[in-house]
Order: sequence, then structure tokens, then C-alpha cells
Amino acid sequence: MRFPQSLIDEIVAHAREDLPNECCGMVGGKDGEARTVYRARNGFESPLRFEVDARDLFRIVQKEMPQRDEELVAIYHSHTKSPAYPSQTDVNMAKNSWPEAMWIIVSLENAEQPDVKAYWLKELTISEAELAVE
Repeated sequence: MRFPQSLIDEIVAHAREDLPNECCGMVGGKDGEARTVYRARNGFESPLRFEVDARDLFRIVQKEMPQRDEELVAIYHSHTKSPAYPSQTDVNMAKNSWPEAMWIIVSLENAEQPDVKAYWLKELTISEAELAVE
């Protein structure tokens, strides 16, 4: 998946703005290229877990992405005090909600040097995804 650096910067900015809680959102794109970051509210308002707010989910997936002729290509969220690696909760959530989407995690464990990594979380397995930042 090709990602413009500007989208990664937007996701990191969202993670920092939502501290002390985890942030979350979605990325829309087409033909192997990420195009748009869609911020969402964390329904849990928690530093330990996230859930995309139901109203934001509807707005993004049912309205905004189709208007831009985009599809869901990635789910993103932040880890406030742990590495950019999927938790068991992340893996379970992927299986039950978005198994085909790329999962992007921003770690703010070291807030001065955020770590951004991407994964495929299919069938309860974790495999690192190539995040081609341009």
C-alpha cells in the first residue's frame, strides 16, 4: 500500500492530539494508494483501548468514502504507552470487524519519536505489512 507522507503525518498528529487516550480512524483509498485520513472518535475515550464511534463509522463508511469514490484500506489507532505492535484485543477486533483492512498502529511510547507500523491481522495471525511511504 502506498502512503503519502502527509497522511502518516496526519495520523501521528491525531494520535498526539488525543492523548492521553488512544486515537482511531480510517484511511480511504483506491488502487493500492491511500488517499484520505478519516478521523473518528474513540468511543471508549480510553488510554488502553479503542472503538470507532458508531456515528463516525456510519459517516465515514456510508457517506464520505463513497462520495470520494474510495474504499476502506486501513484502520488506524494509537498505543499511548506500548510499542506499535498489535495487542490481542486488536487481533480479536480485526477478526470480528475489518479482517481485510491494513491495521496501522502509532506508538507514542516515546512521544518525541513516534513509531508507525502496519500489519495484516487475518485469521488471528499477525503479519507485518509493507507501508510504502512516499
